[in-house]
Amino acid sequence: MSDPLETILRLVAEGRITADEAAPLIDALQGSPARSGSPGDTTAGDARGRSAAGGGKDLPSAVRIEITEAGRRVVNLRVPLGLGRMALDHVPGLSADNITRIREALEQGMTGSLLVVDEGDAGDGVRIILE
Repeated sequence: MSDPLETILRLVAEGRITADEAAPLIDALQGSPARSGSPGDTTAGDARGRSAAGGGKDLPSAVRIEITEAGRRVVNLRVPLGLGRMALDHVPGLSADNITRIREALEQGMTGSLLVVDEGDAGDGVRIILE
């Protein structure tokens, strides 16, 4: 029997389910209710994704990955946050330090650019954004 996360990711890759449909399944695998933040977080978000006790601060709901080559965007991928959380350990080339930084930002409910890597003057780069 294969790993449940791998099964869900395969179903998304095959187009049998959408990334939005996969997100609650992945949240269930993590054992946390959807949109509630990190385990032990007592400020669960309401239906609009806002913190109940955080003064209306928007919580991130998706991870965007942008990759550019020669100044041209070749990848512009937006995935639900639950899928992004589970897939972090499966991203090739992402260092353990960067994974830790991203996980900390997720736990704190941060939004915006988390990682920007520009490769010289060639216009190659990677951006990871919480939105």
